Amino acid sequence: MSLIEQRQDFSDVADVFLLHGSMQSPAFLDGRLCALLALKDVTAEAWLEEVCMSLGVEQPRDPESAERLLGWRRQTLEALSASDLNFAPLLPDELFSLGEQAQGLKEWALGFTEVVEEVADEALKKRWSQPLKEAVDDLAGFGQIETEIDDSPENENDLFALSEHARMAAMLLYTEQHPGRPQVEQTDAPVH
Repeated sequence: MSLIEQRQDFSDVADVFLLHGSMQSPAFLDGRLCALLALKDVTAEAWLEEVCMSLGVEQPRDPESAERLLGWRRQTLEALSASDLNFAPLLPDELFSLGEQAQGLKEWALGFTEVVEEVADEALKKRWSQPLKEAVDDLAGFGQIETEIDDSPENENDLFALSEHARMAAMLLYTEQHPGRPQVEQTDAPVH
């Protein structure tokens, strides 16, 4: 099984960052990736260039790293465009403390909203549905997320709800910018 066929998680991508001498979290770039795929259909080449620039390198250090970084883009695109709506942001999982998970979600939202601010003009935003406008506005507030939190069931539930909100915002943005992809059943469609 090649790297491309494996489902990559946060740690997989973070390991590639470490190989390139970067301690930064992939969460910020994943937020950017989701918004870029929705708003600009970012190409594989442009994505690789953005990641390398962020890592402070001219190119990936080896073919395996390049394949993993391109696989990250492909995996995200496939999840955003899939009809099963199983997209999930690339965030720290349960192997990390709730504080680290909250920091990852905060960084993801910052990356996502940064691209929205850069790319989406007022004319585009006017065509967005009310739920999408509200979801994107809410994400802008995620920069205030408290990250010094205890590992408690209440904090875990709150963090899950916020992560779910980010997930839905990314899927809403993608589906509104790509009508018909994914093919989602319309439950309120009139019967002919």
